[in-house]
Amino acid sequence: MSKVTNVLLVGVGGQGIVLASDVLSLAALYAGHDVKTSEIHGMSQRGGSVFSHIRFGDKVCSPVIPEGRVDILVSLEEMETLRWLSYVNSDTRILFTKTRIHPPNGAGYPENIEEKIKKYFKNSITIDPGRIGKKTGNVKFMNTALLGMVSRFLDFPDEAWQRSLHEQVPDGTYEQNKAAFAVGKSLIPS
Repeated sequence: MSKVTNVLLVGVGGQGIVLASDVLSLAALYAGHDVKTSEIHGMSQRGGSVFSHIRFGDKVCSPVIPEGRVDILVSLEEMETLRWLSYVNSDTRILFTKTRIHPPNGAGYPENIEEKIKKYFKNSITIDPGRIGKKTGNVKFMNTALLGMVSRFLDFPDEAWQRSLHEQVPDGTYEQNKAAFAVGKSLIPS
């Protein structure tokens, strides 16, 4: 049986998790993989959790990633990173932004999230959203920049990524998304 690659995208409503999931899934399909996805929007319009499981390989039977089997965790919000750690393992690549969106119920926010993650997970990369925002011209392209980073860890042809971006991003934003993707890709050495 061939290896199935598992990517988990997490964040809160309004951060572009669903769009990023659609781009990644279609890129995997264009790269010749069988692809299954499962996404939950939850209370996304109220700042609630949004997550998407993306699985691809020669043959994928289930859209849901088993706990402990994520190959790449991409998180657009710090607390969401913590929430999904049961799905990672010691080899998982974790990409997470230093973005804090405080829960609407006023609950406290854990301290030292970055230090805790880096202590236990050697393959973690912290992303400064301000740095990405300066390089892309707008922080709203953070999801696409993160996909550019993810592209360094997946063996997809660039044409698959670009075709998917072109078909999935909102009308009139392809060039900005393409540039944000390139920025993200440039931040991970080849």
